[in-house]
Amino acid sequence: MKPLMHGTAPLTARLEPWMERLLADAEGCRDLIATFGSPLNLHDFSALGRNADQLRAAAARHAVDFQVYLARKANKTIGAIDQAVATGCGIDVASFHELDQCLGRGVDPGRIIVTAAVKSQALLRLALENDVVVSLDNRDEAADLQEAAGSLGVRARVALRLASSNTLLPPTRFGLRSADWLEFLGGRHDRAGLEVAGIHFHLNGYSAGHRALALAESVELVDALAGLGHAPAFIDMGGGIPMSYLDSAAQWTGFWEALAGQPAGSEDITWKSDSLGAVGTGPSKDVYPYHQSPVREEWLDSVLASRSSGTGSSIAELLVERNLQLRCEPGRSLLDGCGLTLATVAFGKERSDGVPLLGLHMNRTQCRSTSADFLLDPILIHAAEPRRPREPFSGFLVGAYCIEEELILRRRFEFPLGAAPNDVIAFPNTAGYLMHIVESASHQLPLAVNLLWDGDAWVADEIEERVLRA
Repeated sequence: MKPLMHGTAPLTARLEPWMERLLADAEGCRDLIATFGSPLNLHDFSALGRNADQLRAAAARHAVDFQVYLARKANKTIGAIDQAVATGCGIDVASFHELDQCLGRGVDPGRIIVTAAVKSQALLRLALENDVVVSLDNRDEAADLQEAAGSLGVRARVALRLASSNTLLPPTRFGLRSADWLEFLGGRHDRAGLEVAGIHFHLNGYSAGHRALALAESVELVDALAGLGHAPAFIDMGGGIPMSYLDSAAQWTGFWEALAGQPAGSEDITWKSDSLGAVGTGPSKDVYPYHQSPVREEWLDSVLASRSSGTGSSIAELLVERNLQLRCEPGRSLLDGCGLTLATVAFGKERSDGVPLLGLHMNRTQCRSTSADFLLDPILIHAAEPRRPREPFSGFLVGAYCIEEELILRRRFEFPLGAAPNDVIAFPNTAGYLMHIVESASHQLPLAVNLLWDGDAWVADEIEERVLRA
């Protein structure tokens, strides 16, 4: 069956079976929005365990002790916590409330790590009171942590966040260089209440080669720390584990070629000829690579099989020789296939120069990450009898904020059978970052409600009760 809408340069999303069943039920989609409002975030976390198991399979082939931590910042629901724990994952938290919710949910403190970029005193104290490992980013943060630990009379278990000195890697704002950490520790086994439990790093991008270089450097730091009497037990390589939203590599390549060929001033592909940051015919660095290979299992396998130029050993061998656990903190990749966002059509109209616009009951922050755009074709559902006949058109999706550039997506879409108010548009595979990371309630418009599939019905996620109580 041909889609009721598609990009002028199509990018067809890969769908989970639960998404296909949901979208086949037009009346059910309309009823959910009638009850809970638009937009509406739907979560079925059944794919999370599968995604984690793919990573575990790669580690097992190399006999590497391995643990997956869900990056909670990627999705704010309580259901994500519960499913991560049920499938044997730990949780990576980035704020006081994220940590408090995990502890309140009964997550083992030994399976939590605090990686917040900026850590409040309340967050540090909560972590210390529960013996949760803190990823230590800098000296000022260390002073705050030492002060809090001293006032509580406890030791602080930390993972030193490493900023690589390797010139092959891009600069990072996260962490300190190995030499800085060793100088900070000053050759002391006991640095004023700090226990070095592990090494942690964060790299931008998705390069397996870069991860291997950073892991080799982390092993060198572990060896240096061991020489000072410390006993780090793990290396945490953070997130950035790739996934693909699209099955078609040809569509992904074709989109960028079509965008590069868009004449100046034309809006055949994007609003106001927006290049989305692309230079030439290749994908822009300003958007997520919606199609890439390898992903998850094969990607991690390549990281572990990489050889260290210094020792000739593989990354896996370096870890196994030292009895080090490898940890990772996927958000997007672990939540692949776990969510979908629905919104209703509010109106159809034309821009003052005649370009067709379809207005939705949502704003542009409710399906967006920090990328230049969300690059999947939404799915239109003719969910109601139209007030007027639907007519074919080609145009843009606009949202609820009262600004000229309030585009839900910056791509142009074809509607071969038209669209009308009260129809439903679905944005597929949005659970990882795309629902929550930049969502805004500007204009005092409500945030999207989050529903969870409990095996029998769609129910409000418990985060909604917490929001109402707050």
